[in-house]
Amino acid sequence: MWDEPFEVLLRKHLSLLEADDVLTAETSLRDFGLDSMGVVELLSSLERTYGVRFVDDALHIDNFATPEILWDTLRAMRTPAG
Repeated sequence: MWDEPFEVLLRKHLSLLEADDVLTAETSLRDFGLDSMGVVELLSSLERTYGVRFVDDALHIDNFATPEILWDTLRAMRTPAG
């Protein structure tokens, strides 16, 4: 599962997600309001918060489909290669 800062950032970019809605691993981020501009803003927030740079391969829209996929992508950016 993800950490609290990740969920807080996600919730800020999901305009259709109510405060009492549960954010599950399979929640469709697009269905809850994450559009292309939101993806850019979320990406910037994630990079600042976690001190990472998303590589070009990680910028595919499919990586922003659900919290679980996005968290796995972010975790891969945080893990040193090797």
